[in-house]
Amino acid sequence: MNRREFLKRTGVAALSAAAAGWLASCREPNGGGAGAVGSPAQPASAALPLPEPSWSKLPRWRGFNLLEKFMVANNRPFLESDFAWIAEWGFNFVRLPMDYRCWTDEADWTRFKEATLAEIDQAVALGRKHGVHVCLNFHRAPGYTVAQPPEKRSLWTDDEAQRVAALHWATFARRYRGIPSSQLSFDLVNEPAKIDGPTYAKAAARMVEAIRREDPNRLIIADGNQWGTRPVPELIDLRVAQSTRGYSPMPVTHYQAPWVYKDVKLPVPTWPLVDRDGSRWDRARLEAEAIRPWRELAARGVGVHVGEFGCFNKTPHDVVRAWMTDFLDLWQAEGWGWALWNFRGSFGVLDSERADVAYEDFRGHKLDRALLDLLRSH
Repeated sequence: MNRREFLKRTGVAALSAAAAGWLASCREPNGGGAGAVGSPAQPASAALPLPEPSWSKLPRWRGFNLLEKFMVANNRPFLESDFAWIAEWGFNFVRLPMDYRCWTDEADWTRFKEATLAEIDQAVALGRKHGVHVCLNFHRAPGYTVAQPPEKRSLWTDDEAQRVAALHWATFARRYRGIPSSQLSFDLVNEPAKIDGPTYAKAAARMVEAIRREDPNRLIIADGNQWGTRPVPELIDLRVAQSTRGYSPMPVTHYQAPWVYKDVKLPVPTWPLVDRDGSRWDRARLEAEAIRPWRELAARGVGVHVGEFGCFNKTPHDVVRAWMTDFLDLWQAEGWGWALWNFRGSFGVLDSERADVAYEDFRGHKLDRALLDLLRSH
């Protein structure tokens, strides 16, 4: 069902009322009960209890990124089948990278669209129903994005952009006040880059303060600097966990990805990889460059999670699995969770359109069973 059909059948008023009822039930002393948005009074499914997180020690959440609100051009409701299948396969985490323009008026970024917010309510409710932790992320925040086109204002230096970003997070914090952090967390901004640590921390502090003014107990996560690859010691005093990435080395993970290597012809990758400069990438180098700095951050009392990782569908499948095995082994040894980019699509376990995979039919989708089994084993 697409977004137009969904709203036509349910009606914005009915959807908002149902989600509001569910939110109210979650704030009851006993936690309330929640089914799908259409029937919020139903009890949650008999899933195992989600572990209670702390900014200083995160559970080893394992799951996927869901992209229904990743870009405003493709804005649509999240699918219950995704949550159900993720839980069925033994995973317990989804990250929702979202574009703030999905829920704001095109002419005024401080005016919110209730119909879209209700669809996000639905995703939070589906996470509770299926025992899957939901992490909301601003992939495009007011004033910053890694995507195109760039924002007109800068979140890092512009007071108005910082004020609006804080307003947006305050709105979500107020909306979900009282829902346990075992079920819901906030990931402030996707992959800050080209800024220094103090500048990042100053902007993050404003958003953190806005969230905690509305909901002091909400678990907050901040992506590492330099596109999520570098820990940010300047954030420690904010008492937020940090999120790293698993995209090293890029000639393996983004081979023939047009948004990265549009005009660059790379050799077909191998694993281990000898890079164009003659340097070697293998498990030892992953440990040195992508694990050790974050291990040092964790030793300072900061929880660590891998918010994104994966390989584009042009990388040979055997290379993907060999590379991924090394990273998964390393993260498992550290006790860190992870979220594959994505669930359905070019990096995912469903409908990835890889040319070298013998797909298994799964309820109308093409399942990469080998990749799924590898993930489940870690």
